[in-house]
Amino acid sequence: MKVGNAAPLGLMGFGMTTVLLNLHNAGFFALGSMILAMGIFYGGLAQVIAGILEFRKGNTFATTAFCSYGLFWLSLVALILLPYRGLTTASEKTAMASYFFMWGLFTFVMFFGTLKTNRALQFVFMSLAILFFLLTGAQFIPALTKIAGYEGIICGFSAIYLALAEVVNEMHQKTVMPIFPVKQ
Repeated sequence: MKVGNAAPLGLMGFGMTTVLLNLHNAGFFALGSMILAMGIFYGGLAQVIAGILEFRKGNTFATTAFCSYGLFWLSLVALILLPYRGLTTASEKTAMASYFFMWGLFTFVMFFGTLKTNRALQFVFMSLAILFFLLTGAQFIPALTKIAGYEGIICGFSAIYLALAEVVNEMHQKTVMPIFPVKQ
């Protein structure tokens, strides 16, 4: 039985949600239900599903990445909503900096797993690591939030490009949108 490629689903869930959140970080609009809903369903749930499907294919890297980042989105939404609903207090800046730093560290190490894949995926992971480290710094230097926003828009669109390239290239059974494979 042929199993489809779940990576484009995970990449689109990540990419679109990242672009939308970072349009907020760049100052284009307020944080609202649109971003939170995307974080729960497309950034969160869709990526976890993609990760589980990649598990079925035996792809440990994609399983770890998609499930982890899907759960990142769910945890980020919880960090926003739990205090808003009065279920706990909001996290301190040092705690949020630690949160973003750990995600940046995880992403930076995962970047090394992309070195045998393609340049497009390498760009997604390196730009995401940079984004997490900028968000870490933004907890103490608020001006970094806007810079992180613009960098996050680039990161998110790079994931969208890769997702669409994988779909279009598979449908055409040739390279229409290059992803720049690494020569072995």
